[in-house]
Amino acid sequence: MKKNMGSYDKLIRLIVAIALIVLYYKEVLTGTLGIIALVLALVLTVTSLIGFCPLYTLFGINTCKKEEKEEK
Repeated sequence: MKKNMGSYDKLIRLIVAIALIVLYYKEVLTGTLGIIALVLALVLTVTSLIGFCPLYTLFGINTCKKEEKEEK
């Protein structure tokens, strides 16, 4: 699995995940919407920690700054 997320992308995902968790525990997001928010927070956290987003692969997006060496 090749990393396709840059450091800013990871940071933004973690901030959004924390915000969703706080909104859930402050009971701003409740019921089904709250559960969806928690699942989304989990997905954002996991993808941020591993540095890979499957949706980025589908759309050809790569925010990682590392350049690959070309094989000669």
